[in-house]
Amino acid sequence: MEEELKNRVEKALTEIRPYLQTDSGDIELVNIENNIVTVRLLGACIGCSVNQMTLKSGVEMTIKKHAPEIVKVINIL
Repeated sequence: MEEELKNRVEKALTEIRPYLQTDSGDIELVNIENNIVTVRLLGACIGCSVNQMTLKSGVEMTIKKHAPEIVKVINIL
């Protein structure tokens, strides 16, 4: 992972993390490759029925705000 890009993605995750933690969830960065970010949703986010919506409308949007070159965000278990 390129360090500068990783720092911007981590900054985005830091921005969204409090919202996830409010609902007993969390998120961690797993990898960045070919401008695709891989994350892992944690805690209550794992079984949440709206986690894909959260991933797209919250996480991906926030990451792209900080790192516009990111094309996609994928959640892994």
